[in-house]
Amino acid sequence: MRAGSRQEVSLPISRLVTGAEVSLPVHVLHGREDGPTVWLDAAIHGDEVVGIEVIRRVLAKVSARRIRGTLIAVPIVNVLGVMSRDRYLPDRRDLNRSFPGAARGSLAARIAHLMMTEIVAKCDVGIDLHTASDRRSNLPQIRCDLEDPRTRELAEAFGAPVLYHARLRDGSLRSAARERGARVLLYEAGEAWRFDEWAITAGVDGVLRVLHALGMLPEDEQVVPPGGPSVVCWRSGWVRARRTGILGLEVSLGQRVVAGERLGELHDSFGRRLAIVKADRDGIVIGRTEAPLVNSGDALVHIASSDPDDEPDGAEVPVIV
Repeated sequence: MRAGSRQEVSLPISRLVTGAEVSLPVHVLHGREDGPTVWLDAAIHGDEVVGIEVIRRVLAKVSARRIRGTLIAVPIVNVLGVMSRDRYLPDRRDLNRSFPGAARGSLAARIAHLMMTEIVAKCDVGIDLHTASDRRSNLPQIRCDLEDPRTRELAEAFGAPVLYHARLRDGSLRSAARERGARVLLYEAGEAWRFDEWAITAGVDGVLRVLHALGMLPEDEQVVPPGGPSVVCWRSGWVRARRTGILGLEVSLGQRVVAGERLGELHDSFGRRLAIVKADRDGIVIGRTEAPLVNSGDALVHIASSDPDDEPDGAEVPVIV
């Protein structure tokens, strides 16, 4: 590929029953000067559309003539899931539990193998863009291995409100890529099937800050500074419904809470209060359900707690209503 050029590539995945080809869309920006090779990907789950828009806006802001190194962007990994408006693949497999995949395995394994061999194997760093699952929303956050100094440096450059130390999950893209030697940031923000502007903006700004930190963008190119230092979190847990009922939550994403604090109420269809929802720990609300009707045991509020020794003094998290 010629230096300073941009190219769009389609990597064949499969065919529909009509015979039409299904391909993985890939954008490649190859700079004029040597530098890192970085990939961006979105929609590993078919309902996670925020990342698709993040990648579109990033590509609109980055020029192959001005970057150093190579940027590879895959805006839709789970093409069949997006086409069918489904989180999973047609065989109900979770693509993000199918890595590193196999050339002759299931459809999910074949897509994972294609992604690993054609994209990840060529890259030093990856940013994997996600949203919350159906009827949940997430505060913009980076999930990664904060115990790896280089990964943490990149996470801090991204500048999300929260950095969360997340263990590797078998079968995930992040786990498989790490085994190949790549550093991976997993961005979580927003709600499935929604273009939440606050989630998109934070994602675009964060990706550009990482590219700038890697030396891929010209020094004179301005990037939006983060709103403040990120809050580092090491543990988290969901507050779950103790009863079945109609939920009224009273907390917002990014809100700080203390153990025992009231988060909302559960009512029955006659308006009688069934239970008060309370925080089970001190921390920050990084996720919440958006479903008003809940069953006993359903996840309601995701609270992440931080170690005071690792948290920047005075770090403030923006509350998203």
